[in-house]
Amino acid sequence: MAQVLSETELLALVDRLADGAWHSGEQLAAASGITRAALAKRIDRLADWQLTVEARQGLGYRLSTPIERLDEAALQHALGERLRVRVVPVTDSTSSRLLETPAQNDPQALLAEFQTAGRGRRGRSWLSPFGTQLALSLAWSYDALPPQLTALPLAVGVICARVLQAQGAAVALKWPNDLVVRGENGELRKLGGILLEHRGEGGGGCRVVVGIGINLSVPPGQAATVAQPWINLAELVPVRRNRLAIDLLQALERMLAEYPQTGFAPLAADWARFDVAAGHAVRVLIGERPLDGIACGIDAHGALIVEAHGVRHHLHSGEISLRLLS
Repeated sequence: MAQVLSETELLALVDRLADGAWHSGEQLAAASGITRAALAKRIDRLADWQLTVEARQGLGYRLSTPIERLDEAALQHALGERLRVRVVPVTDSTSSRLLETPAQNDPQALLAEFQTAGRGRRGRSWLSPFGTQLALSLAWSYDALPPQLTALPLAVGVICARVLQAQGAAVALKWPNDLVVRGENGELRKLGGILLEHRGEGGGGCRVVVGIGINLSVPPGQAATVAQPWINLAELVPVRRNRLAIDLLQALERMLAEYPQTGFAPLAADWARFDVAAGHAVRVLIGERPLDGIACGIDAHGALIVEAHGVRHHLHSGEISLRLLS
């Protein structure tokens, strides 16, 4: 009968390789109390987490990209008792898991090293290799439906852009939920994405689950199937994964707590500042039907405004896709 390796055993191996340096097979095997043959099997298993391990005779093994593991204790300490934080090595989707948890545990955040079925907008999958992204979800419950709920995903985008800008990354927002960077040739490259889901609760309340995925150091080979241009945060600024998680969660917590009183208004100016489409020719695909025009920002409820043939169209997300033409 084949031995079933536990997550704990594999995580211990990942931690020994996390620095990206060469480690001899003899030392790795001895540290785990196993044979070289058993070590090779564990190395092979790391491919299941989309980790690329290089092997070279005389040098041993190393990760192709160093990683910084998420530290649950450090995150919880920084965020205090207001927000419950959990880190899991592997899950299908952090948002899916939070949607299944009791609302009375809110506010709560779930972060994963590796997602097997990360979800993006319009049913798309979201690539999330082990340790090379920030994949987190935050659940929040309101006693009553907050104002301008349709603009809340855009508010989350502004918070993300502010935090990344504070770390030195020149990012922009592409309506409704993309964090992007404009390359030297003018091409937009996707840095991250946001997915917000909400459900009505008994007594008129509302529960929202905010999902965020940001590329940090995804090796190019692991994203070979991604159709659109993309970029890693590490290409822009040095990445401190736990620091970024703390800063994002703290800022999101403040915004979500204040949103019922303030709505989107305090964030509107920053959205306009980060809006990569405003003033540009765009094509909006509404299902399969295209609408060409000029992007004119958003309205108070987060709808995209596109002027075409002298008419201003206010478009909500749903099945809409936005492309810049200039």
